Amino acid sequence: MSVHRNLSEQSDFENLLYIETRRSERSNRPLCLVLVAGIKIDDEAVRTRAFRKIFQPLRSSIRETDIVGWYQQNSTLGIVFPDLPTVTTVVVEGLRRKVMGAIATLLTPELIGRIDVSLYVYPVNHDIASGSDTSTFHLDIPPQYRAGRAEQAIKRLIDVAGSLLFLVALAPLFAVIATVIKVNSKGPVIFRQARVGQQGTPFMFLKFRSMYMNSDVALHKNYVTKFISNDEAASPAAAVYKITNDPRITRVGRFLRKTSLDELPQLWNVLRGEMSLVGPRPPLPYELECYAPWHHRRVLGVKPGITGLWQVTGRSRTTFNEMVRLDLRYVRQWSIWLDFKILLQTPKAVLMGEGAY
Repeated sequence: MSVHRNLSEQSDFENLLYIETRRSERSNRPLCLVLVAGIKIDDEAVRTRAFRKIFQPLRSSIRETDIVGWYQQNSTLGIVFPDLPTVTTVVVEGLRRKVMGAIATLLTPELIGRIDVSLYVYPVNHDIASGSDTSTFHLDIPPQYRAGRAEQAIKRLIDVAGSLLFLVALAPLFAVIATVIKVNSKGPVIFRQARVGQQGTPFMFLKFRSMYMNSDVALHKNYVTKFISNDEAASPAAAVYKITNDPRITRVGRFLRKTSLDELPQLWNVLRGEMSLVGPRPPLPYELECYAPWHHRRVLGVKPGITGLWQVTGRSRTTFNEMVRLDLRYVRQWSIWLDFKILLQTPKAVLMGEGAY
């Protein structure tokens, strides 16, 4: 790997940026990413020479701990300013002037006009005025943690085959559950709810309805907000991610939730490609509003799943942070074998019913 004082190649820069975002999460000190894009310079040789010409003066004008490298090889230069005490509009504009000053003294006006400079901060910073052209970002997992295309294709093939098989085999059970729900309470059989999927993409999440119609969402929203914020009043006896005595749930709904039968319609989400058989559970949009920066990584790298490490190692009887750590461990250690292992452990977790409400 190239050292910081040299121009890091794209793969090295991605890894260094990833490490700095993790460090920022732990220290609660933000970072700023400046991108210098030369895509408007058509001649690659001219573009590369221009970047290398400004690199040394730029390197000497910033801190030794700042990182310079290729964000996109030979087309976009990236500069990371980590460990900042705060990031405000004044600070960001100061960094912008520093980068633009290094560029202006070395390139011709024609080349300067073809270079775009953009700034991004991590994590989300509300001190920056809404009118600023500075954005926030969530970084994808680096290449060494990403599954290869062949592995992703195999996982998708398993998802399609598995969801089709279960949908056909369980069709009689679907009919029985639908009938019981209809007889027990008024309302549709299927409950549809907006959830957040991979890379923050929203989708319509399906479940068998287990609640009375027009139930107030405020009860769950307040509970989850307190729980994620680690409010002891949310779970005085134990770490429980779901409300244990939810008055909104029907009598049949309690049985469906206890046995996880209410989750079966998500096989359709899997078939549609919105979910996987195995992965982190998809959060509600208002849950995301309570997330710390590092929590967001559980919804970035992989598709959400019907079952996962959390479900087979405690389900609702884990703290929220422990749940997120299990999801992140799954992202880092993912393999086809790990998926099969979790799938094989799921029936036991469901039958035991521990932590299910």
